[in-house]
Amino acid sequence: MQSEVLKGLPLCQDFTAEQLDLMRPIFIYCQEPCGTVLFEQGDPAEYLYLIIEGEVYIQYKPYDGPALTVARIGPTGVVGWSAALGSLFYSSSAVCATDCQMMCLRGRDLHNLCAEHPETGEIVLQRLANIISERLRNTHPQVMAMLEQSLRIRVGESLIAGKIGYN
Repeated sequence: MQSEVLKGLPLCQDFTAEQLDLMRPIFIYCQEPCGTVLFEQGDPAEYLYLIIEGEVYIQYKPYDGPALTVARIGPTGVVGWSAALGSLFYSSSAVCATDCQMMCLRGRDLHNLCAEHPETGEIVLQRLANIISERLRNTHPQVMAMLEQSLRIRVGESLIAGKIGYN
């Protein structure tokens, strides 16, 4: 089953049998129920998750406010890419919004693959970069909408406080 799942992932599509043989040992299939926290902001960045089925919320908690959902990642998406980038810690949290099926791999295993098999590693890294850059493009409008909504709420609160005389 793992080979068929790997073939369906954008990260591994069109790989040769030899390339899939290199990838198979570093991937772990996992199923997580709705509500599972895959990782918390600030946790050590260890795993990269490729979503097969389900949806994962990416949440960022600023130091001065509540956690904000900054992205919703569905099938074929990737979460936890801090691990692939070599970051020490995750910069956000990831929570399963639905029951999820995923393939995960340790960032260090991906780095080892790239060092030992540079041709395959280069393809994987290029595809991963494409997936990440697409998510960043899609996240920008969501973050702008949240900021605009927050600004409207704060302006509204200021106007109400001014009318009541709390300034």
